Amino acid sequence: MGVTGKEVTVGGKNYTEQYLLSEMTAFLLVDEGFKVNQMNNLGSSVVRSALENGQVDMMWEYTGTALITYMGEESIADPDAAFEKVKENDIKNDIHWMNMSGVNNTYALAMRSEQSEELGIKSISDLSDYVNENPGKLTMAADAEFANRSDGLPGVEETYGFEFGSSQVRQMDLGLTQRTLDNEQVDVSVAFETDATIRNYDLVVLEDDKRFFPPYRAAVAINQEVFEEYPEIEEITARLAESLNSDIMRELNYLVDIEGQSVSVVAYDWLVENDFLEEE
Repeated sequence: MGVTGKEVTVGGKNYTEQYLLSEMTAFLLVDEGFKVNQMNNLGSSVVRSALENGQVDMMWEYTGTALITYMGEESIADPDAAFEKVKENDIKNDIHWMNMSGVNNTYALAMRSEQSEELGIKSISDLSDYVNENPGKLTMAADAEFANRSDGLPGVEETYGFEFGSSQVRQMDLGLTQRTLDNEQVDVSVAFETDATIRNYDLVVLEDDKRFFPPYRAAVAINQEVFEEYPEIEEITARLAESLNSDIMRELNYLVDIEGQSVSVVAYDWLVENDFLEEE
């Protein structure tokens, strides 16, 4: 046991961003006298089940994932309203939601920085205007799912009032879309807002000014009983949630995924640099 006898298990999914969030949380809790066990590298539904059945005490979960995937609800465009709905729905599962961050791991459309600048395209509305004025000129890279689903490209086109012709959309594996954009084989690519490759390829995320893509904000989900036993966890994780956003997360993901630094080092260094921890 820790010095204080306080012990929690922090869960996490099987990709870099989740490793980082879990690791940063563990560092902060240890600093406050907790013994922390980590159960990382779990699939999304597996870690959700572990949270529900008490194998995991807390985790960083995404509002959109909980709302749409686990709760079967329609997406809600307003991030605060989505968070409140998830929080309310999960009371019956004895899960308490708190500390929604600015990290939004949702779909995005990306362009090369220089081309975005050159064409004056900063938002999806700008893209719509350009495509309508220059039909057939721009091409897009997307995976089959995004290219065909109503919550993907067809929905974006309908909401913003434009359409890429079918010959303008190149379908490929999601892992290749941004590289294809970087190689100048297409002009627009689907992405996730916190992807390290956005930073790596010097891409810009177009502003979703009509809020088509549902918010996938990272927030702390904790077992209700554990929260009641250790209410101080809310305060311990609050400043972290307030300090993190998609740009910072993308940078941290970049340090791990592209530069090959260890999750632990990146998490610790960032916490020290931002005065969460004193360097040992």
